[in-house]
Amino acid sequence: MQQTIRNIRQTVRDQKPLIHCITNPISIHQCANAILAIGARPMMAEHPKEAAEITRTAGSLMLNLGNITDARMESVLISAEAAQEQGIPFLLDAVGIACSTLRREYVQGLLSRAVPTVIKGNYSEILALYQQSYHSSGVDADSALDIRTVDHAAASLARSLKTILLASGRVDIVTDGTRLYHIHNGTPQLSQVTGTGCLLGALCAAYLSAKPGLEAVLTGCGVLGICGELARTDRGTGTFLCSLMDALSTLTDADLEQHLILTLD
Repeated sequence: MQQTIRNIRQTVRDQKPLIHCITNPISIHQCANAILAIGARPMMAEHPKEAAEITRTAGSLMLNLGNITDARMESVLISAEAAQEQGIPFLLDAVGIACSTLRREYVQGLLSRAVPTVIKGNYSEILALYQQSYHSSGVDADSALDIRTVDHAAASLARSLKTILLASGRVDIVTDGTRLYHIHNGTPQLSQVTGTGCLLGALCAAYLSAKPGLEAVLTGCGVLGICGELARTDRGTGTFLCSLMDALSTLTDADLEQHLILTLD
């Protein structure tokens, strides 16, 4: 797996793929910079009249439901269908579906038209997608949720939808319904600046352009978690965010080999 992750990272740096992102204005700047930091090229086009055209030229697509608007809801569906028609890997970040009936119903409608290569959410969002009666408050995950409960929900969804599930949290869970991995890297400081969950989705989408499978998601989770550890600081969240971007742009294969904590469950 270490060699596969190295190969995925090198392919992105060599090929510099275009990553089309339809995301929210809260995290758009950080997502774009993260994609640049790992060697790819971001494009944040969200107008419905150009969404399909841009998607067709991309190496992969990232769709994010944060701060959703009518225009973005239309563009997300257009781009998802364009990606599926062209065989372009895409990631859906189901932000807020645990607290919003609108977003939950929207995701169900999207899944009936196009199944993402990867569905991402925090623990609460993945559980909400699995269990219709589950609701949470806000866009943060419920800290009381048990990892094994989320393991079961993610694996079941992966099997039923025939896709890859990423449940991000204190331990990231990645599964295709058969294999289930835990990534134990990270730091609580990642949750103290806004948009790092969206940033994770952008990284995973970028790596999907190199290898559209579970290994690309493991690469994104490992890279962000390790970079978060390397960026830890007592100087405050502003310094942490700058250091995180520095780490993303300078992370070496040796850093990965030394710090990655990955288990197959």
